[in-house]
Amino acid sequence: MTSPSPHPGSPAATRFPVVVVGAGPAGLTVGNILRAAGVDCLVLETESRAFIEQRPRAGVIEEWAVRGLEQRGLAAGLSARAERHSECEFRFDGHGHRFAYAELTGRHHWVYPQPLLVTDLVREYADVRGGEIRFGVRDVRLHDLDSDRPAVSYTDPDSGERQLVHCAFVAGCDGARGASRAALPGRTRISRHDYGIGWLALLAEAPPSADRVLFGMHADGFAGHMPRSPEMTRYYLQCPPGDDPDAWSEERVWDELQRRLGAADRPPLREGRLLEKRVLDMHNYVVEPMVSGRLFLAGDAAHLVAPIAAKGMNLALNDAFLLGDALVAHLTTGDSSGLDGYSDACLRRVWDYQEFSQWLSEIYHGTSCGDPYRAGTTLARLRRLFTSPAAAAAFAEQYLGTAGAY
Repeated sequence: MTSPSPHPGSPAATRFPVVVVGAGPAGLTVGNILRAAGVDCLVLETESRAFIEQRPRAGVIEEWAVRGLEQRGLAAGLSARAERHSECEFRFDGHGHRFAYAELTGRHHWVYPQPLLVTDLVREYADVRGGEIRFGVRDVRLHDLDSDRPAVSYTDPDSGERQLVHCAFVAGCDGARGASRAALPGRTRISRHDYGIGWLALLAEAPPSADRVLFGMHADGFAGHMPRSPEMTRYYLQCPPGDDPDAWSEERVWDELQRRLGAADRPPLREGRLLEKRVLDMHNYVVEPMVSGRLFLAGDAAHLVAPIAAKGMNLALNDAFLLGDALVAHLTTGDSSGLDGYSDACLRRVWDYQEFSQWLSEIYHGTSCGDPYRAGTTLARLRRLFTSPAAAAAFAEQYLGTAGAY
């Protein structure tokens, strides 16, 4: 819950129009939009700069999100180094089925690992645009959010002293366990859906085995292949929720990947050393509204989409574009319409992506659920993608994030 600010006589009190809590894609994009418009802001991050530039996260960026970054001068690194994907492949019934979504829509995906995007964004914000940022802060607290004088306090990692920052607005971009979520009032609605499954997330020092994403629907569980670079590939293996990553030896991992992604008409996977193993319990949540007083949530602080549909970073960028532009309009011209409509505008895309994630989960996991009826209907849905142009077009629109009016 929000708390009253410390005594105004605090020796370390300062003021910024906006305090951004969290230096992920959402927070750094908001900060960059503000700095480009000449609006001062302070970004607070509990981790070090080195940590956020290496933290493993998503890598798929939709075309509309890339355009948004380009329009704001934030896509130079992406344009130079990202890989463009125009198709994916479903593997079921022992065969590979290529799905060329660019041929259907004229649109594509970009693959650019989140650590690279964060590195670009923090460099642009701090080193190029001169934005203020504090790394390694501790015990962040939000105060007086329902007043016109909110504040944020934190402990300085070097001096150990409490610092107090007055502001007009707080952008809460610090995830589900951060200070922003902790400051929400009890009446805030948080909707949650648990899939009851886990994914073993793997990063392999191995060249991609195909120039596209592969989805393996197998009776023993889903498997996924996601190219990240010419030398690195991310893989996923369905497993029980809460499973122990150490129970998965490299031999076991590669045996399962080869089997679940195997296809009679495709070569075996290229294997390599595993650099990362962690279990993700598949769940989604949505916070409504995404605003509480002068606090505006963005990214994982407001919603989570399990990596089933690779939508999380895209939703974070959408929030950041809308919030950054709305803050600039209010602070420079007094136009508050963007801030007034922020939550509703974000949630339209959020709920659309939530629904697609739930639908896609049935496609991925229906064949391994142990229910022959669900397995049969799942395979019927899959086959329809390759026999019905209407079904293929509808899937491509949702997969690319182009369906609906946002």
